[in-house]
Amino acid sequence: MDERNNMNEKQENKDVKKSPLKEYFSCFKMNTKSIAYNAIIAALYVILTYAFFFCSYGAIQVRVSEMLMILVFFNPNYTVGLTIGCLLANIYSVTAGLTAMDMLFGTLATFISCILMSVCKHLLFACLIPAFINGIVIGSEITFLFSNLSDSREATILWFTNFGYVTAGEIIAISVIGYTLFMFAIKGSKRKILNVIHAKRNLDFRF
Repeated sequence: MDERNNMNEKQENKDVKKSPLKEYFSCFKMNTKSIAYNAIIAALYVILTYAFFFCSYGAIQVRVSEMLMILVFFNPNYTVGLTIGCLLANIYSVTAGLTAMDMLFGTLATFISCILMSVCKHLLFACLIPAFINGIVIGSEITFLFSNLSDSREATILWFTNFGYVTAGEIIAISVIGYTLFMFAIKGSKRKILNVIHAKRNLDFRF
């Protein structure tokens, strides 16, 4: 009887380990180390955004700090730091005429992108997700603020224009700059880099 119970317990433990949902949420920890790393990521995001202030806001933008989004592909816990970093960076979006709306919708776009990227299995495909999410959200935000919504034709043309600009900028920041730098970094020391960024998922990722 005891032997059968032990076998059932082992099977249950095995099933728990295989549960994708439990594995995913196990990456989220709010211990001292996690808070420290997320604080660093948030600070890096803000610093890079302000350092390249001239191209970080507006429809035509290449927000270099977005390349840090690659981190959530390997550890969903960085969603916290990146979301906070985006919120803080967007405080100054008022200088681009986007008002406080960008603090809400821009940050929301980053949060959604982080969640979707972290469940992907292909790195390059994951890098394209923020481009389309931001293209839709930020493109809509800019269109709402700067177009004549009573003229549906004008608003539609402007939306597609803004969507194209924002999406292209995100692709350059993440899929070109971020992806290229990351692939160059792991070329000779993949395991070392994954250890440095505390990778929890996609350790055998496909490019």
